[in-house]
Amino acid sequence: MKKKLFALMMAMTMTVSLAACGGGKTETPAPSTDAPATETPAASGEAGGTFKLGTIGPLTGDAAIYGQAVANGAKIAVDEINASGSAIKFEFQSQDDVADGETSVNAYNKLMDWGMQVMVGPTTTGASIAVADKVYADRTIMLTPSASSPDVTAGKDNVFQVCFTDPNQGTGSADYIADNMTGAKVAVIYRNDDAYSQGIRDTFVAEAAAKGLEVVYEGTFTADTATDFSVQLTAAQSAGADTVFLPIYYQPASVILTQAAAMNYAPTFFGVDGMDGILTMEGFDTSLAEGVMLLTPFSADASDERTQNFVKAYQAAYGDIPNQFAADAYDGVYIMKAALEAAGCTADMSSADICEAVVSVMTTISVDGLTGQGMTWSADGAVSKAPMAVVIKDGVYVTP
Repeated sequence: MKKKLFALMMAMTMTVSLAACGGGKTETPAPSTDAPATETPAASGEAGGTFKLGTIGPLTGDAAIYGQAVANGAKIAVDEINASGSAIKFEFQSQDDVADGETSVNAYNKLMDWGMQVMVGPTTTGASIAVADKVYADRTIMLTPSASSPDVTAGKDNVFQVCFTDPNQGTGSADYIADNMTGAKVAVIYRNDDAYSQGIRDTFVAEAAAKGLEVVYEGTFTADTATDFSVQLTAAQSAGADTVFLPIYYQPASVILTQAAAMNYAPTFFGVDGMDGILTMEGFDTSLAEGVMLLTPFSADASDERTQNFVKAYQAAYGDIPNQFAADAYDGVYIMKAALEAAGCTADMSSADICEAVVSVMTTISVDGLTGQGMTWSADGAVSKAPMAVVIKDGVYVTP
């Protein structure tokens, strides 16, 4: 598969986060020759030892495609680091939380009983918000690869993100449509009982107003009503919407695309990072996604050596093409390694002591990864990096 990727630099700083871990084949991929590069200040001591790293995510259930990808991406990074000459190594364990906050807290407790010292997770926003309260109280360092709500990090100095945040996804999407789709009449369909979807919708609508972008209809749904969108689609069509913004995950999006095709409604659908995964969704006719646009920090068909090495390792280990969640988790492990090195951490330190040391250096490190070049972190836990806009054509991501 050959996908060309258009890196679209937004006129703003984009921020994000996520994390997880999961099963797959047990073969260890060959170490990449082009793993994320880091620039760090001199460590306070000689960092080294084998650290216990845990991940949490939905390895089963409706959101399993996210959790499994995160787990797999993290495992590849761990295997690469352990096979390298790095003084830092990792012992790795993952827990399933079925994208549920209470279950995720229980998973976190199990990992702490195991002796977890650093965490790359959880994967989803709701679960991460719940776990973030625990890690703040316990003083455990948390780096989520994919939980993108600002509520995850708010008021917690030891919680950081890898992916760009919900508000900036909404702003970036509105900016892109306003700047590149002149005269668009936009409908928004979002899930109003989900912090992820609601947060993106709010900033999208605000930025659309600021940009003079016409929003002609807004429709909502909940987790319990995500099987029938005929009312919302009919209303959007009647309002004359030629673009439908979907700040939602790929499962309800697949239903929307299927039902829109059945009623011969063919607007341009524009999604965000939660849409990533729709092309590998079991039972979904990918031809229905033709022309769908979305923002993403990663394309498996990018031509750079770092991405190609990662994709080859992922395919060898799991027999599948990695999505952005896998890439964010892979970067997350390397980010954690860079922070441990910068802080001079050793594996005999407690999780609380490691937490304080890492917090003190997170705003000083810079990491080049699969999902961003020169990634840096602010004191509020947000990452600075640019998103990319892609369109689905013939079942792959290409330049819009």
